[in-house]
Amino acid sequence: MSFDVLLTPTAESDLERLFDYLLERAETTEDLDRAQAAIDAIRAVMQRQLALTPYSFRKAAQSPAQRELIIPFGGTGYVALYEIVSPSAVAVLAVRHQREEDYH
Repeated sequence: MSFDVLLTPTAESDLERLFDYLLERAETTEDLDRAQAAIDAIRAVMQRQLALTPYSFRKAAQSPAQRELIIPFGGTGYVALYEIVSPSAVAVLAVRHQREEDYH
């Protein structure tokens, strides 16, 4: 069974915020490419992993229905907060860098 993976407006905003942060810190053309690669990797992992195995990832403290997906990238990575909203759909609620304090 495959789940539909939906991104909430907040999650989309988080991806834009993360991309903007990476662009601001970019010093070379490679850094610019890496910023886009990070966002592409986040989207790809969320689509692939959450569509197939959303119950496999750690439960979030906010609610028993919510879980977190760790997305490795480079030396650190990102964390996606999601909720299984139906037997066939998953909603990504927020995305943050692993070194951020919490979700925005």
